[in-house]
Amino acid sequence: MDPESVKLIMTGLTIAIGGFFPALAIGMLASKAMEAIGRNPEAAPKIQTNMILAIAFAEAIAVYALVVALIIKFV
Repeated sequence: MDPESVKLIMTGLTIAIGGFFPALAIGMLASKAMEAIGRNPEAAPKIQTNMILAIAFAEAIAVYALVVALIIKFV
């Protein structure tokens, strides 16, 4: 395999893995937050704030994976 093919494969794997796991984490976060709000509706604003913050951190990991994939592709 030539180096360009390896770069292409690694870029694809980086995006695939870097997108799958944050998406899974965001789904789990939202699911648990909805369960918690269902059990205790009075705590909804506090739970929602923490959920949005956690989702932002999980999404940041996907952005880092995108940056790494672009570095692999163009360097």
